Amino acid sequence: MSNNQMTDAALPADDLSRTATVVHADDTGLTHLGIGAGTYTILISGEQTGGRYTMIDMLVPAGGLPPHRHDFEEIFHILEGELEIAFHDEVHHVGPGQTVNIPANAPHGFRVVSATPARFLCICLPAGQEEFFKLVGEVLPTRTTPPTPPTPEVVAERRSIMMANAARFHSEFLPPRG
Repeated sequence: MSNNQMTDAALPADDLSRTATVVHADDTGLTHLGIGAGTYTILISGEQTGGRYTMIDMLVPAGGLPPHRHDFEEIFHILEGELEIAFHDEVHHVGPGQTVNIPANAPHGFRVVSATPARFLCICLPAGQEEFFKLVGEVLPTRTTPPTPPTPEVVAERRSIMMANAARFHSEFLPPRG
C-alpha cells in the first residue's frame, strides 16, 4: 500500500464506548501477580484495549523466564536493573532506558543479571498474556509484595497449569539452551 492510498482511506468513527486509561503502578485496584520470584502488575489489560495490547509492570529480583516462544509481539522497556535477553543465538545485555522488541514466534528468554531487582514494562500485542499470568500467578496485595516462596507441590501445580494452557495461549516452552 502506498502512502497515498493510506492517506486516502477514511478513518473509522470514534468508539465512544472506550475511555482513556490513566494508571499509576501503585494504584489500588490493579492486579498484582506473583510469577516465579517476580511481581507482575497488570497496568492496562486487553479488556481495556479491545484486545489490541496489554501492558504489564514487571518487578523481578532474581531469575527470569526459560526459553519459550509465542505468536504475539513482546516489547520490554527497562526502567531499573539489568537483563540478559536470549534471542535465537544472540544474548543482549540491556539496562535502564533501553527497549527490546521480540518478534512473534521467535525463541527467547530473559534473566536478571543486576545485583538489584529489574523493573521493566512488558507490552504484548495483541493482548492475552495477562490472562495466562492470572492462571499461574499468586494474587498479591501490592506491586512490591514479594511472592510467597512456593512449596514443591505448588511449583508442580503451577507448572502443570502452564503446560496444560500453553497451546491455548499460543505459547511453547523450549528446552534450556546449552
